[in-house]
Amino acid sequence: MKPHCFKVRVANSMLGVAALFAFASTIPPQALGQVESQPASSWKQIPIPPLPAFKPQEPKRIELSNGMVIFLQEDHELPLIDGTARVRGGSINEAASKIGLVDIYGEVWRTGGTKSRTGDQLDDFLEVRAAKVETGGDSDSTTVSFSCLKGDLDDVFKVFADVMRNPEFRADKIEIAQKEADDEISRRNDQVGGIAHREATKLAYGADNPYARVSEYATVAAITRQDLLDWHAKYVHPNNIILGISGDFDSAAMESRLRAAFESWPRGPALPKNEVQFSPAKPGYYLIPKEDVNQSNIRMVALGTTRDSPDYYAISVFNEAFGGGFSSRLFNDIRTKRGLAYAVGGGIGTNFGHPGILQIAIGTKSQSTIESIRAAAEDIENLGKQPISEDEIRRAKDSILNAFVFRLDSPDKILGERMTYEYYGYPPDWLDKYQAEIKKVTAADVNRVAAKYLHKDQLAVLVVGNTKEFDQPLDTLGSVKQIDVTIPEAPAAKEEANPAASNPEGKALVAKVAAAMGGLPKLQSIKTLRVNLAESEEGGPSTPVDAIFKFPDSMHLEMQIPQGTLTIVAAPDAAFMSLPGMGTRSMPPAQKDEMLSQLHHDLVYIAQHADDNAFTFAAAGTEEIGDTAAAILDIGGAVPWLRWYIDPKTGHVLREKYKGMGQSGPFDGESNLSDWRTSDGLTLPYIHENKQNGQQTSTAELKKVELNPTVDPKIFSKPEEDSKPTN
Repeated sequence: MKPHCFKVRVANSMLGVAALFAFASTIPPQALGQVESQPASSWKQIPIPPLPAFKPQEPKRIELSNGMVIFLQEDHELPLIDGTARVRGGSINEAASKIGLVDIYGEVWRTGGTKSRTGDQLDDFLEVRAAKVETGGDSDSTTVSFSCLKGDLDDVFKVFADVMRNPEFRADKIEIAQKEADDEISRRNDQVGGIAHREATKLAYGADNPYARVSEYATVAAITRQDLLDWHAKYVHPNNIILGISGDFDSAAMESRLRAAFESWPRGPALPKNEVQFSPAKPGYYLIPKEDVNQSNIRMVALGTTRDSPDYYAISVFNEAFGGGFSSRLFNDIRTKRGLAYAVGGGIGTNFGHPGILQIAIGTKSQSTIESIRAAAEDIENLGKQPISEDEIRRAKDSILNAFVFRLDSPDKILGERMTYEYYGYPPDWLDKYQAEIKKVTAADVNRVAAKYLHKDQLAVLVVGNTKEFDQPLDTLGSVKQIDVTIPEAPAAKEEANPAASNPEGKALVAKVAAAMGGLPKLQSIKTLRVNLAESEEGGPSTPVDAIFKFPDSMHLEMQIPQGTLTIVAAPDAAFMSLPGMGTRSMPPAQKDEMLSQLHHDLVYIAQHADDNAFTFAAAGTEEIGDTAAAILDIGGAVPWLRWYIDPKTGHVLREKYKGMGQSGPFDGESNLSDWRTSDGLTLPYIHENKQNGQQTSTAELKKVELNPTVDPKIFSKPEEDSKPTN
């Protein structure tokens, strides 16, 4: 814009404002609605206009001939496209003996890749496009979703459709998912809030109810790859899928794309309706002692109802007024007036597909536990004497209605709501009438549902806390049942089958490995091996290590750490650790055995015995590692079980798996081997990426390899100074 034009426009706008004020001065006060010239004496006199009508943009609904329901929601604000397919069938459909199946399925559906690409290859493909394809599962359904830039839709949609229809559920990813599930089980009693939520759900629904069940080590261990394949074959059919897509696209073009991709997909068998039984616990007091805390988590629970109940809108207003926020009755009494709790709230729970949980939740210091329970019981009982007032209802309605728009402040949220109604069979206009129904709720409605659902003598009261610090024993309120939350032990670790005998294919594989490393004569000439390497733990700096291996039974390590040179030795007659300023300490027998086990898993040591009948080498099929169909070789006999994954073209070992013992117990070890180099006629992998229980732990990079160096035998002997065993 030219400067002189800008001045003209400003001048014109100023003239317009002056003219507007001049015109306004000629209008008589009565024409302006008798506007008061004096300011309001109270904020209550300030007029509050009614909320404007809110009509969110409805997505387009399409139903394919095979029963798949599709919703399309255009949103041209950003060049992005997101999609989610929701599949009927969730954890409530799991067998009781395999609880956790849907969690494993929901993870490995994506990480296990497809028939054409591994999960890792999909990661690389999507990462360069800043795109996502993800899967998951919950109690009622499983999902597969995608998110990408508009320009990458063709590529990403192909991956999305491939994952949906052609998952491979590779065994290594199932194993990782199971280890993660075991880790979650092991930590589930760490947090008081988690314990309270889990056990309160069991009290409200029944311990065996599928909405309350939790996985155990045994149920996770029972899940197999075939279970995941069977689940997919049973549930993932177009007539069980609701697909929603939002973003920057033309609906007609997107509909054409989806019809081309899915219209020919055959319809599957109809699923039976879920029949879920709810068996709430008897009213009373339930206790979970936890001595390492100074606060109590209290849950007062019973069975709630569903959102298609005619009481739903009155319940919504009651919940907000009684326990929904800072202005609620519970909060004002128990926290503000009495100062008993740092957190308090609750109400009559409602869900779309099954009853919610009626729950009053309190967080308080241990010394006010019993007083807080009594206070909540008084507030419940007082609902009959002091019903929810008109003023409380007005505030609750205002809070609900003013917040309502934020549930739907983006097209993708609107799409999500509409998909939910479709999934659970609610009418399409259920959302449209929400505001009107809330406005219609009366004081009589609110107090009727309070009297109908909430009774203090019908509640199961759960307390998780330190009983030694309670203000009074819990049994002063009534009889108490203690809940045992001890985690059942994991089933005995399944030992890998140590091959009883070699097979011809296995002997041929180990011979190929030995040849690739330099040949059997070269390998068997190696009595001592010295390696300089740099080892770095995940996310940490690298540590220089000098390792000397004397086959078959001695090793000497020197590691440069901030405190100095740490020496670790394991040999038949000595096993110890030494550090300047700390002295020398003997190594526990179990740790010595573990170190020698690692030595017996060494590539050179195993390959030296390729023709030794005391060792067994059994071929066990193939498995994809990257782009390579790796040959699997199980090794046993004179050594603990070891599995190699071998490139059949080069004879290089790409991966090895083994059992180990760490500071926290037994683990499944895995090392990915790469960067093969030859030094002095011996070919070795110079990069070792190590995992324990599926989690990356360290990376070792070889710097120098020396064959048969001159070694002083004293380095394998324990110093004469007195020492103590390590812990």
